[in-house]
Amino acid sequence: MRSCRRLILAVILLVWLAPGQEPPSLVTLNTATLHSVSPPPIALTPDPSGTVPPEQIRALLIQAEQKDLENDKRLRDYTYIERQEEHKLDAQGNVAKTEIRTSDILEVYGEQVEKLIAKDDQPLPADEVKKEDEKIQKIIDKRKNESEDDRRKRLEKEEKQREEDRKFVLEVADAFNFRLVGSEMMDGRDTWVLEGEPRPGYEPKHRDARMLNKLHGRVWIDKAEAQWVKLDITALDTIAFGVFLARIHKGARIVVDLTKVNEEVWLPRHVQFRLDVRLALVKNYREDIDQTFRDYKKFRADSKITVLGEANRE
Repeated sequence: MRSCRRLILAVILLVWLAPGQEPPSLVTLNTATLHSVSPPPIALTPDPSGTVPPEQIRALLIQAEQKDLENDKRLRDYTYIERQEEHKLDAQGNVAKTEIRTSDILEVYGEQVEKLIAKDDQPLPADEVKKEDEKIQKIIDKRKNESEDDRRKRLEKEEKQREEDRKFVLEVADAFNFRLVGSEMMDGRDTWVLEGEPRPGYEPKHRDARMLNKLHGRVWIDKAEAQWVKLDITALDTIAFGVFLARIHKGARIVVDLTKVNEEVWLPRHVQFRLDVRLALVKNYREDIDQTFRDYKKFRADSKITVLGEANRE
C-alpha cells in the first residue's frame, strides 16, 4: 500500500503544482528557460473594479511553477529524514490502527533511495537493520555495475516521463479559474492566497487531465520570491485511475507546507493527507497520513559511496 499511496500522492501533487506551466504560449518551455535569469516576482494589482486580472494571476503562477521545477531538480541533491504517521480508519472514520515509519532518504549514484531506520519511533531490531543494509547494498551494486548503455536507457526513460509530466501540467491554466482571495503571513513571509475552481466546459487534451475538473483548493505564493509555500487540495468527486486500478473518493484532501533550505531551495516540511481509496474494485483504504521532513543535508556529488547506503553530507 505504501508504494500505491505514494503514486496517488504524486499524481495529486502533480495536478496542483501545475499552475505554473499554464498558458498555451509557454508550451515551448524548456530547460534553457529554467536556467535563465528569473524575472522579478509578479505583484498582483487590482483593476478599477477591484478585481485582479486573470492574466496577472496566470503570470504569477507561471513563475511559481518554474521555481517548483527547479526545486524538484535540487531535491535530488539532498538527503533527509522522513517520518510518516499513518492512521488506518474504520468504516465510521475512527482510528483502528496507527503505524509510524521513519526513514533516511539517501542518495545512491544519483538515485534517491529509502532506508527504514525506525518503527513507531523505536529503532529497528538488529535483523531488520541487516535487511535494510542489504537492500541498500543491492542498489549500490546494481548502479555501480550498470553499463553505459543501460544507464543511458534508464535516464532517457526518466526524461521521457518528465516530459510527459510537463505536457500534462500545461493544461492546468485552461482547466481552472483562479482568483485572489487575499494575503496571509506564513512563517513571517507575506503570501498571496489564490483559490482555484474547475473551469466549466473545459475539454482536457492530455489523457490524464480528465481528473482536473474534480479538484479544487488554495495555493499560497510567497510575494518576494513567487514561490508556492502551501497547498490545500480537495477532491470534489471520485477520481478514477485506469478501469480497475484505483478510485479516490470525494473528500480526499492533501495539505502541503514547504520550507526554505540553505537559502537556495524550497522543500517539503509537512504533508497531511486524508485518503479514501478503493483499489482494483476490491479493497478500500481509509487513512489519515501525516508526514514530516527534517535534517535536509546537501549531498556532495563528488563523494564516493563506500559503505552500505552511507553518503557524505555537507
